[in-house]
Amino acid sequence: MKNFLTLLAIVSLLGMTEAMACTNFLVTKGASADGSTMISYAADSHVLYGELYHYPAADYPEGTMRDIYDWDSGRFLGQIPEVRHTYNVVGNMNEYQLAIGETTYGGLECLWEGDGIMDYGTLIYISLQRCKTAREAIKNIAELTAKYGYISEGESFSIADTEEVWIMELIGKGKFEKGMVWVARRIPDGYVCGHANQARITTFPLAKKNKTSVTSKDFKRFMNDKSIDCIYAEDVISFAKKNNLYAGKDEDFSFSDVYAPVDFSGARACEIRVWAMFNQVTDGMDAYWDYATGRDIKRAKPYEKGVAQTTENFPSNRMPLWVKPNKKVSVLDMMNFMRDHLEGTELDMSLDLGAGPFHCPYRWRPMGFEVDGVEYVHERTTATQQTGFSFVSQSNGNRIPEIGGIIWWGVDDCANTVYCPMYTCMTEIPLCYREGNGSMMEWSETAGFWIFNQVSNFAYTKYDYIHPEIAAKQAEYEQGWVKSVQNINTKAAEIYANNPDDAVKFLTKYSNTEAMKLCADWKAFYHYLFVKYMDGNVKTPQEKPDGYKYIAPKVEQPKYSDEFYKAIIEQTGDKLKVY
Repeated sequence: MKNFLTLLAIVSLLGMTEAMACTNFLVTKGASADGSTMISYAADSHVLYGELYHYPAADYPEGTMRDIYDWDSGRFLGQIPEVRHTYNVVGNMNEYQLAIGETTYGGLECLWEGDGIMDYGTLIYISLQRCKTAREAIKNIAELTAKYGYISEGESFSIADTEEVWIMELIGKGKFEKGMVWVARRIPDGYVCGHANQARITTFPLAKKNKTSVTSKDFKRFMNDKSIDCIYAEDVISFAKKNNLYAGKDEDFSFSDVYAPVDFSGARACEIRVWAMFNQVTDGMDAYWDYATGRDIKRAKPYEKGVAQTTENFPSNRMPLWVKPNKKVSVLDMMNFMRDHLEGTELDMSLDLGAGPFHCPYRWRPMGFEVDGVEYVHERTTATQQTGFSFVSQSNGNRIPEIGGIIWWGVDDCANTVYCPMYTCMTEIPLCYREGNGSMMEWSETAGFWIFNQVSNFAYTKYDYIHPEIAAKQAEYEQGWVKSVQNINTKAAEIYANNPDDAVKFLTKYSNTEAMKLCADWKAFYHYLFVKYMDGNVKTPQEKPDGYKYIAPKVEQPKYSDEFYKAIIEQTGDKLKVY
């Protein structure tokens, strides 16, 4: 995401990282309800404007150069040769149903700000424009950084095509040398994975001992042999040993525990989001609760910054990289995973005093605070108010590649957005989501970002009452679209058989029409909510009896929750007592 970590650095407050953070969940074909591969992504930054990026397919003369700008800061970095043809990209998915998401985990600070011109955002969008498959994307990312260097912090990438889903974790080499070190693992079919601002790949099968693992020296075999399920930079271990980051056996090397050791913040603000998703799909996650909350990261020997790590420094109770779900995961499930506030756990955001009198499951930043010399934190859940945009990608190999991919796209807070189906072959972006229609400091009446922010920010004032109305409309739209796109896909395939260009036009029109209808409806929805809940009241219209010129609405004035009243009295004593 555009998380501005390069621009702002990682702010540490009272030991709690104020992460400009993202969340990804990954679902393989065998784990999904309809045979699609899916990844979800939330771009969470307080200064990121939600708009749907579009890179039209294009042809370039030989010798054309491409300007490279840092994705976070906009700073010009240099140029690389352009390829002769690029693919159509809508958001984080292209016309061949390749989708890429990311989360920034930072990692060791000595490995930041390396030499070169390739940043994480550029890698994503160049790969989407140049690659058709996940394997091509992994190869492209590795080769670009080897040639042009890598300048961002540590990243976890989700990479999915119609057949495979991969997690790729990478980090630069700082001032030690040019390039980056990395590991990519294919998620076993039938399993789900997740990452949320904490590196998650630990040990991995080494090529010299495992036939389905190769190093970056053997990209040719990687591309041709579909049994290969792990590939890594040939120097991923030797680089760590050479620079006193790891001291131990190669087979014991853990990417995450060496390059991004998990601490309280990495568990409590990051791993807990993965835990929340895993907990909804499989059994036994209670065993990892103490780890995910950061209360007990079991190490034989404490982690020491600047000291070569050994297995004694590695936690022994980390969560698995992937799990097998008890039942198939649907696209609607994926949307709901993104709306989690730790409901059903002791850390449920709606239950403590910070939720206010109407149980709002959000906390305004900063996340860390201190009372009487003791440090505390608010929870960082999957759904958060500062989301710029989020999506669920759906790559379905059963349909014609160029017309089958859908990126279910929404702006603002995941819990209060509506995921609208945007076909990734579309050649025109709806005005309400179009780049340049408003900005973070520029209001636009027609921009979906501002329309949805009006509703969600109003909902935070009386959440118990307003959010259920939002959830009902979400379900109406999303469940309706999941059903209707089946007919749309059938119709598009029929059109494609006669004229592929007409099929693209058909799906472009459908995506644009649905998005514009949604945003117009959501603007009217805000007007309805504001009228109904203005000034802390709940007003409902009444039927005007015969003989009356007008009739006032029925007015209810919901009281605060009992626990909130008790908290007020605990603080004020008898000051408010009636005598």
